[in-house]
Amino acid sequence: MLFRDWISCRILSVGEQVTAKMTLQKQSGKAKASPDVSNAKASIHAKPVSLKVLAEYLGLSPATISLVLNNAAGVEAISEPTRRRVLQAAKDFGYRPSYLGRVLRSRRTFSIGVLVPQLNDGYCAEILEGIEEVLMEEGYVSLIVSHRRRRDLIEEYPRLLQDRSVEGFILIDTPIVYPEPWTVPVVAVSGHQNAKNLTNIVLDQKRAAMLALDHLQKLGHSQIAFMRGASYSADADRRWLSFREAAKTLGLKFDPALTIDIPLHVSSPEVGYGPMRDLLLTKKRFTAIVAFNDHAAIGAIRALHEFGVKVPEDVSVIGFDDIKSAAYHRPSLTTIRQPLREIGKTAVTTLLGRITNQAPAKQEILMYPELVIRESTGIPPQISKQKRK
Repeated sequence: MLFRDWISCRILSVGEQVTAKMTLQKQSGKAKASPDVSNAKASIHAKPVSLKVLAEYLGLSPATISLVLNNAAGVEAISEPTRRRVLQAAKDFGYRPSYLGRVLRSRRTFSIGVLVPQLNDGYCAEILEGIEEVLMEEGYVSLIVSHRRRRDLIEEYPRLLQDRSVEGFILIDTPIVYPEPWTVPVVAVSGHQNAKNLTNIVLDQKRAAMLALDHLQKLGHSQIAFMRGASYSADADRRWLSFREAAKTLGLKFDPALTIDIPLHVSSPEVGYGPMRDLLLTKKRFTAIVAFNDHAAIGAIRALHEFGVKVPEDVSVIGFDDIKSAAYHRPSLTTIRQPLREIGKTAVTTLLGRITNQAPAKQEILMYPELVIRESTGIPPQISKQKRK
């Protein structure tokens, strides 16, 4: 008897089973089934199939079926052919393990909360890709909320997500203003914060600043402008201090008149466009600018273009992050690469290790940047003229 015909019979009453079986025997080899069998097949979709029925059909224990379908610890002990049979039968039956049953048995939800400033930000999007990749492999789901840097939402969202029994949190560029103690593990990306149950994943900002300024200095730049991010971004103050220290170490002059502040409530090139125009209107001379991030760098290049300033012939521009669009901009963007996808993977791996008590709690995990040289930086115009002579 075919699989679907067997399950049709299995979920009917005893009398209907007999009728369906007799009909099948009489019509073996014929394409058309009797009304009884058609009704039986239709009932597959009308009534859910239980784990017990699935196990009965396969001749396996419900525990074995559960191990395979949940990809639980110990599943490796089950032979590959048996695992394939179970998965195929579950697909044919349309059977899915009960999430509620799994939660009740394990007293776990297999979910985490993720807080981000904005979902359309290239920086956050790449970190989230790394997070989701690991979560899919481990059988977890994420509840993602964007707070748009509103303090009331940063306070309220952790409460709402804990009410939904998430097992931990990942905070991306999100300050801790939640007034109550965290009762679950927390991993903060670019957090630089101290709190109970918290692990910080941070970039080596000093190395990043040195890579950027050393590159510009070796090209011959000494008149360098800087974009400073607003303090409510977790990385802004530390990055600013790192660039000042690197400039001092390299003997570069730090001119306050060539420092421009940028808002960070916008996650688009607009964030650097307006401030760059303002600096150009001052007519202060500079040959390079270090942007706070790639969005700001792309906006700055647009403003320079509108003022008739060529990049990199007149002014070099260096970004920060290496978001996906940085390589495809014209000119392609020289930038400091953060390993964003790897940061996301590290964040969620660390969190799951703490949730399952398989990894010790760490206060800080350091990630390392690298310089990516593309088309937006070059030698300053005065050196270029000398070379042409």
